Amino acid sequence: MHKNKNIIIFSHILIWLVLFSLPYFLSYGQEQDINRIIAHYWVPVAFYTMIFYLNYFIVIDKFLFNKKTVQFILINLILIIVFLTLKEQIEAIFFEGLKRKEVGDSANKPPLRMFIYMQMLSYVAPILFSIALKTTKRWETAENERKDAANVKLHSELQHLRYQLQPHFFFNSLNNIYSLVDISPEQAKSTIHSLSKLMRYLLYETNIEEVPLSKEIDFMKKYLELMKLRISDKTQVISQFPSEVTSIKIAPLLFISLIENAFKHGVSANKDSDIKINMSTEGRTVQFKIENANFPKQTDDKSGSGIGLQNLKKRLDLLYPNKYMFKTEIVEGRFLVHLQIET
Repeated sequence: MHKNKNIIIFSHILIWLVLFSLPYFLSYGQEQDINRIIAHYWVPVAFYTMIFYLNYFIVIDKFLFNKKTVQFILINLILIIVFLTLKEQIEAIFFEGLKRKEVGDSANKPPLRMFIYMQMLSYVAPILFSIALKTTKRWETAENERKDAANVKLHSELQHLRYQLQPHFFFNSLNNIYSLVDISPEQAKSTIHSLSKLMRYLLYETNIEEVPLSKEIDFMKKYLELMKLRISDKTQVISQFPSEVTSIKIAPLLFISLIENAFKHGVSANKDSDIKINMSTEGRTVQFKIENANFPKQTDDKSGSGIGLQNLKKRLDLLYPNKYMFKTEIVEGRFLVHLQIET
């Protein structure tokens, strides 16, 4: 805002430097004395000021921006005629000697028609400058309002996606606990206790734009421990996270959907399987890769709504536009995910 104000002030100064110099350019090399300077320089500049700010504060907003172009032109023509007449009257009353001298030197002056055209042009200039400055200011205001609206929309969408993610995560975790209740009640109890810790993080520590990457890593490790309680010995989970994380901060809960997806589609009850998770950092870039067997769910399997990956893609688009790479593919029966984010 302070920068914009400085730009406006600078624009006004620049415009007045140009308008102030107009009478000098229109003087045709005439002899300069104090009366001539006042009559031909200062009086016109005073009128330029009036016509400029009348347009800037009133006429442009009321007529030009309201698409009343004819009225706008007529008003300015009247203003120009009035100011030209006033200028002649001032010269006649206060600078009578100068007027007589200029009449005597009329042979050296340009033709009357050309002189009138140049005088008219000198009064059109402040109008044009006023339009240009006012239009620029209006465009800048509209652009700022557009950006503010976009930011509000962005935060609303992110909040909506976050509210979607938490019930989705909780729903999947409850499904896991449900599958343990009959098989191993003690494990189910332990899982509920672990889930309460995870939900505490979800509810109280992720309501900010960015969290330390180290906290996200701790969250993922605890989630993996929870998930290992429900899988059999036929599934091997191999995970590798950075041992030392620098001051990298990242939007919360970006990776959990990928881990959920790996357990949902990469685990079989009667076949050997493995899930490999690898996270690494280089400078301000985070690399996250998951590789797992691909066991597509049956169409009647309702465990999870499939919202996880869609949610992740939308959040990445909103949070890291042109600063991320997200790729999924199936290679020789294995599902591969690669997510790279520049923080």
